Amino acid sequence: MKELVIVKNLIKHFNASKGLFKAKTETVYAVNNISFSIQKGETLSLVGESGCGKSTVGKCLIGLEKPTSGEIIIDGTNTTTATKKDIKNLRKKVQIIFQNPYSSLNPKMTVEEILKEPFIINTNLSKNEIKNELSTLLDITGLSKNFLSRYPHEFSGGQRQRIGIARALALRPEFIIADEPVSALDVSVQAQILNLLQDLKKELKLTYLFISHDLSVVNYISDRIAVMYLGEIVETASSDEICYHPKHPYTRILLDSAPHINKSGSKKIILKGDLPSPHNLPDGCKFHTRCPMAFDKCRSVSPHTKLLENNHCVKCHLYG
Repeated sequence: MKELVIVKNLIKHFNASKGLFKAKTETVYAVNNISFSIQKGETLSLVGESGCGKSTVGKCLIGLEKPTSGEIIIDGTNTTTATKKDIKNLRKKVQIIFQNPYSSLNPKMTVEEILKEPFIINTNLSKNEIKNELSTLLDITGLSKNFLSRYPHEFSGGQRQRIGIARALALRPEFIIADEPVSALDVSVQAQILNLLQDLKKELKLTYLFISHDLSVVNYISDRIAVMYLGEIVETASSDEICYHPKHPYTRILLDSAPHINKSGSKKIILKGDLPSPHNLPDGCKFHTRCPMAFDKCRSVSPHTKLLENNHCVKCHLYG
């Protein structure tokens, strides 16, 4: 199967000001040398705690953040070296669904104006053709045509997120980055949006990068899962492998925080300590300060990623 997205050695660091007069700067190590690929038609989920760098990865892929170094190749186009024309063409193929449906829609624009905007900017379609496109978008996302004249504040969270999804689908992209698309919604509404995303994936042959902190959500929607901690990918495998045969201690802790997934009955691992600052990363394995299984080597030597059976990759000294 074709690899639609290839990420090689991606690094993203930020310079942040501090001090009384913000005279000093310090580096935030948000994403630290990660590599992965996504096959066409696949859903890869990035999962981890808030602050682990997963949303920064999504922003780098969509072009909202410029990587410090590394390569991002989408449908054969290297976004780090591409021309402006190539990037403009690529943006029609890559779209994002934002986390908060309450802030991602312009409150001064009607639904019709929101959905028409991508066509006006990127196409030469006539008014009637755009009208037909809007009708199609409303149909496939479960929205009523009566919504077109209304404003975002008149809708529920689930309806707003459907509008956001419709906007992302306007230019018929191949690749969708879904950045925590259901975390701001009620549980019952989450299920509806997840089912919609699954249906759209099959109907429109979409490829997803799904970003979430909730393993119960990603287990439902994912083909593969990549677990992130402090800017690094510590484990990657199929959804079933991650949820039923986790290898990395951090992954096991994430699963234990969602007990309805982990049905093995194994003893829970207790997470200790505070999350280290991304300004001052620990030596060795980044997780050793909180890991109950850490030993001397973990504190001084950074582990390499090991490939286990069933295409299961783990970055941990407990293996190999």
